[in-house]
Amino acid sequence: MYKMPKLIDTDRVFAKPNTDNLTGHVRWSPAKSIWTILHTIAGLTGIFLFPQWDALAVFIILTAITICAGHSVGMHRLLIHRSFKTPLWMEHLLVWLGTLVGMAGPFGMIRAHDMRDWHQRQIKCPPHPSHDAGFWKDAYWQIHCEYLLTHPPRFEIEPKVAKDRFYRFVEATWMAQQLPLAIILWLIGGWAFVLWGISLRIALSLTGHWMIGHFAHRRGQQGWYIKNLPVQGYNLPGLGLVTFGENWHGNHHAFPHSAKLGVEKGQFDPGYILIRAMGLVGLASDIKYPGSEPMRDGLQRTETF
Repeated sequence: MYKMPKLIDTDRVFAKPNTDNLTGHVRWSPAKSIWTILHTIAGLTGIFLFPQWDALAVFIILTAITICAGHSVGMHRLLIHRSFKTPLWMEHLLVWLGTLVGMAGPFGMIRAHDMRDWHQRQIKCPPHPSHDAGFWKDAYWQIHCEYLLTHPPRFEIEPKVAKDRFYRFVEATWMAQQLPLAIILWLIGGWAFVLWGISLRIALSLTGHWMIGHFAHRRGQQGWYIKNLPVQGYNLPGLGLVTFGENWHGNHHAFPHSAKLGVEKGQFDPGYILIRAMGLVGLASDIKYPGSEPMRDGLQRTETF
């Protein structure tokens, strides 16, 4: 009789006696799917109805702010990995900007990230969290569906975050958090600014996030290899500016605690530049680097660049 190997726990995910990371199913998520489809239609409508340079500028500026300061720095490096410290009001601001990306609230982002990370740290990983379903199927699964285990592990967010009133409010209203910004954009530039600055931004951010996640777990440069794990991270050179450093995913797999993702010479990392700038004005401290914590078990240097 086949015996399941012992599952590896992570900081927020803990296997129960009956937990099985391989038995589950992919299910269409109506809210997630409809949210994405509506913003995609509205964003494309904005392009055709309002082909304006000022609307394009709004799209670019807001995308840069929400992806870099919000998603990469606030949600990923700060809230999820605690790779640096900042005053609570600044943390709240950065995470709120990350919520404006349109993927999920703070708790939803932590859960999505940590469950995928937990799956990828096991001896075997199913196709959904490994991005191993093929390009088009993975796109459908990641953007429109959710993966449900028959016997899931226990998931716990640290009390300091879980009990934070601001995070609880934003989590409960994360879709509605677009409304204050939408009103401001409408007052300044009408529907053109709303469709470009809200809907098109959300649609392309969600699609771009999936594409980076897909390719960063499939192929590219490595530099580092984690022995005995089924899913490796890969670096995607040339995308540092548009991903704000999230393209250095091979480095991130090697050093998940590090605030600096572009750890090799010439690896452009705008997110880390922002953190360093915050440090210079006293808004970031205890910034972590690859050597700030012990190396991951099985981490090896590879010459695959």
